[in-house]
Amino acid sequence: MLESIQHTTAYIKSRIGDFEPEVGIILGTGLGGLVNEIEVEKQLMYSNIPDFPISTLEFHSGKLIFGTLAGVKVVAMQGRLHYYEGYTMQQITFPVRVMKMLGIKTLFVSNASGSLNPAFKKGDLMVIADHINLQPNNPLIGRNDTELGPRFPDMSEPYKRSMIDKALTIAEANNITCHKGVYVAVTGPNLETKAEYNYLRIIGGDAVGMSTVPEVIVANHMGLPVFAISVLTDEGFTEVLTPVSLDEILAVAYEAEPKLTLILKQLIAVC
Repeated sequence: MLESIQHTTAYIKSRIGDFEPEVGIILGTGLGGLVNEIEVEKQLMYSNIPDFPISTLEFHSGKLIFGTLAGVKVVAMQGRLHYYEGYTMQQITFPVRVMKMLGIKTLFVSNASGSLNPAFKKGDLMVIADHINLQPNNPLIGRNDTELGPRFPDMSEPYKRSMIDKALTIAEANNITCHKGVYVAVTGPNLETKAEYNYLRIIGGDAVGMSTVPEVIVANHMGLPVFAISVLTDEGFTEVLTPVSLDEILAVAYEAEPKLTLILKQLIAVC
């Protein structure tokens, strides 16, 4: 895997010249608008990058974007990868390892997720303070390469506390409803049953989604501080559970996106 990472990194460097990103950004479902705030210097399609997985979802554009955001050099993934697409965990997290090799010092992640906490409403934001991993595999399974990270990485602070505090302060200053909570990662692609929503809440979840945790595990493995934030696009409250469609989820994500963009932009400026 290390050879593949080095090969991909070398190709990207040959295309972006002396551009050295300081921050990596992974944009979740319906949340690609942050790209409009980036002063773009270079864009690479995933399909043109050697060994780079290609997003199979029609609402994920599949571009690696290099530019400046809030005065900071960034590389942004416009379109992420999911386990339910049929990729291995190593493939899903491959871009994180490449971004680290390109020089990033911090990783920012966004996603769309369902609320489990009755106090967290559809359209609100939630900064992820911790997670519960219920996905059936782990990106670190297999032989460990010490050049990438330790065999048993510590996960006592998977999300940087100082960035969590700063993000909540930014949200409050801008009158944005933003909670702090625990994210539960499941496989998908189906949404949950009433019994599953109930179980996820009982075990301590505030929101549930199908992404983020694999990338966070690998970032911690490589020593990258992480900040992650969710847009709560639907409500998994068992007493009043109603069917939800992808169109509804995307509509909520698009509406909440400006609030998320503001927080990320201001946070990146001071990180």
